[in-house]
Amino acid sequence: MMYMSICSMSFLSLIIFSFFMFFTGAMFLFYDMIYFIEWEVLSVNSSSFVMTFLFDWMSLLFMSFVLLISSLVILYSKEYMAHDIYINRFIMLVLMFVLSMMLLIISPNLISILLGWDGLGLVSYCLVIYFQNIKSYNAGMLTALSNRIGDVALLMAIAWMLNYGSWNYIFYLEYMVSDFYMMVIGGFVILAAMTKSAQIPFSSWLPAAMAAPTPVSALVHSSTLVTAGIYLLIRFNNILLSSYFGQGLLLVAGLTMFMSGLGANFEFDLKKIIALSTLSQLGLMMMILSLGFPKLGFFHLLTHAMFKALLFMCAGAIIHNMLNSQDIRTMGGLCLNMPLTTSFFNVANLALSGMPFLAGFYSKDMILEVVSLSYMNSLIFFFFFFSTGLTVSYSFRLVYYSMVSSFNSFSLHPLNDESWLMLKSMFMLVIMSIISGSFLSWLIFPTPYMICLPKMLKMLTLFVCLVGGVSGYMISLTSLFFYNKSLNNNKLITFLSLMWFMPMIFTTGVIKMPLFMGGLMKELDQGWSEYFGAQNLFNYIKKISMFYQMIHLNNLKLYLLSFLLWGFLLLMFMMKF
Repeated sequence: MMYMSICSMSFLSLIIFSFFMFFTGAMFLFYDMIYFIEWEVLSVNSSSFVMTFLFDWMSLLFMSFVLLISSLVILYSKEYMAHDIYINRFIMLVLMFVLSMMLLIISPNLISILLGWDGLGLVSYCLVIYFQNIKSYNAGMLTALSNRIGDVALLMAIAWMLNYGSWNYIFYLEYMVSDFYMMVIGGFVILAAMTKSAQIPFSSWLPAAMAAPTPVSALVHSSTLVTAGIYLLIRFNNILLSSYFGQGLLLVAGLTMFMSGLGANFEFDLKKIIALSTLSQLGLMMMILSLGFPKLGFFHLLTHAMFKALLFMCAGAIIHNMLNSQDIRTMGGLCLNMPLTTSFFNVANLALSGMPFLAGFYSKDMILEVVSLSYMNSLIFFFFFFSTGLTVSYSFRLVYYSMVSSFNSFSLHPLNDESWLMLKSMFMLVIMSIISGSFLSWLIFPTPYMICLPKMLKMLTLFVCLVGGVSGYMISLTSLFFYNKSLNNNKLITFLSLMWFMPMIFTTGVIKMPLFMGGLMKELDQGWSEYFGAQNLFNYIKKISMFYQMIHLNNLKLYLLSFLLWGFLLLMFMMKF
């Protein structure tokens, strides 16, 4: 079969490139090297069109992780999408997606960043509407229009950089700290990053994008589309520290983390729970970047990519076996029928929760300890720790519903653990979810952070995680009691579970209103203004000019007519007297 060869070739090529990038990145980090490569595409007289690439340890490590996950996603798709007759098209779209991300990662130039940025936006739209139905089309439109706001902000930043002589932002990072006008560029970049990484008020598109096939979700929500904004802010981190933008972003990211954690505890769609979990982790990364720790943000970005891709892959395997049902209430007892998949799922969940010595622990624990050591107010401190507790809460709620509770599906069911290609791709990510935290911490932080805290603060992270996990499990265990309680507070529960009404506000306010206004303008353009405006004015002037032209051409009939008319008037006048 042709698609088999395309999948296999893509998988092998990407994984070889991934290992090459990783070892090159480690070498660059060890020797503290940066390569700045310029390729002159076109030169006319004194004008030259130059394509620039930036290779340092950060871009190389990130590229290696993106390539590793995308190669495993393609291997996974070989079985997951086996019955799709357009699988070639699907693989090509995924490869275009990865290519756009590569271009974004290695660009120190805002214009080439825009190429990768828009490439991600366009291909993500194509992938979200891949299953052609109304829900997918709506989700795709919401995704595309939300991201267009950020694209326009990036275009405006490019226009503003015309004042400075070059679009290579890497040259201006130090200057941005002191120059007020450079902060305008910073504001646009932060707005672009907020739309791409789905911060409040642009959060509604991220759960909606779950309409895409599960392999796409595993790629998009772990290491590509949503992390593009985080990566851009890691590069522009100086701006966050030098202005009030950082403080504003800190509050917005904290609210996003809190909102998504609460929403996930009320959600019953398996993929949406994991999507809200991604939103929560993006908020965490944004917050730590706003506090001025880009390396920590990058560290959590890489570890999060591993266990989040694994979570989506496990969810895909479960949905596949549940005959495309995504409702966690129809699951239960899956560990008896799918022991290997659920074991992987549990490892990913524990890594997300920050279980000691798994990947998430090293980054999350260090972030929370650095936060405890930092100077900040109680609200931000509450957002960090309470949202971490909520993360563990919805993870254990998910474990209860899908594995511990009694089996709720059909008595005749196809549940099995025989999807070998899917399991192979997941197995690689399980290994990475266990070991990536420790070896990345040794690689990125060869000198450990000196974090000296009182015993209570040191234990607070572990305590919050334990309380969150136990409360999530217990609430699920006695769910009927809490359903009755939630009926008493129906309005509040509806508000929390529907992401603070953000999808409704965004679709009606931000998308429907401009479209309605566009329709109104069309009525004016092709109606009233058509009659009283330029088009009718043109006809009127045309008629007058034709009349004058007729006079100008000495038309004999006209002169005779005017002579007779004047003669008649003169005769009438004389008869009167």
